[in-house]
Amino acid sequence: MFSLDGYRALRTTGGAVRRVDRGVLAVAGRDRAAWLQGLVTNDVAALADGQGCYAAYLTPQGRMITDMNVLARGARLLLDVPAPLAASLRDRLDGLIFTEDVQVSDESARLSVWTVVGPGSGLPSTTLRAGRAPGSALTVFAVRGESPLSPMPPEVDLDTYEVVRVEDGVPKFLVDMNEETIPLEAGIEDRAISFTKGCYVGQEVIVRVTHRGGGRVARKLVRWKAAAGGDKPSGLSIPRDARILSGDRDIGRVTSAVVSPAQSAIVGLGYVHRDFADSGTKVTLVWNDARAEATLR
Repeated sequence: MFSLDGYRALRTTGGAVRRVDRGVLAVAGRDRAAWLQGLVTNDVAALADGQGCYAAYLTPQGRMITDMNVLARGARLLLDVPAPLAASLRDRLDGLIFTEDVQVSDESARLSVWTVVGPGSGLPSTTLRAGRAPGSALTVFAVRGESPLSPMPPEVDLDTYEVVRVEDGVPKFLVDMNEETIPLEAGIEDRAISFTKGCYVGQEVIVRVTHRGGGRVARKLVRWKAAAGGDKPSGLSIPRDARILSGDRDIGRVTSAVVSPAQSAIVGLGYVHRDFADSGTKVTLVWNDARAEATLR
């Protein structure tokens, strides 16, 4: 449940969010880095012990199977993945091991994932620390039942963090991205894709769109803001999959929408046709018999 005190902590002194929406896979074995390097979009082979990066795992058609944070920790690579997909991803990855010395295990029951936001995050103690997420957030792995940081900042619930995530325009897999999404559509290429590493699954599509197509994709993920009724923005609720219109033309769909306390408005994310993706574009959000005017940001 949303907490205004928790929201203020995330925006000022800092807070820690227990990511019950994330699971953990571990990749072990002598060939772990070279094997995973051929599957995901970022340069995991370049990670030194204790370093992490954000990456995507794609189909040969360049569409996302999942996103992940990857942390090199000792003799293993830890993968932070969407919790509903952890078991199936383990099985899928295990099926791609042939002669390589690689073992994939689901560590979700033993390790938890935390997002630590803000300057009051403290220093890791007995934690596993991944690479930086957007903004001032860190992804931290911890043994279940143990505090992820010492000293521990205030714990903030996931619903409250979701407001901050959407305000900051950070897309979430299974919400703003899915199995039909090309990373370039979601705008995550700057932090998820290495354009200098060797081959990986789906690379041909990414290279073709980026270098031959000038980065042009059919749709783009955008941020939007809708006026929401003065001092009581919660009086308006805009659902996922609300239509986005330009005049009478249907140009896209809403993927996330939250009440922003800082802006006294509904803000959100959604996909629109590339010709309408410029900041400042005026659009109309339509659902059931309701509609709201919004501006792309």
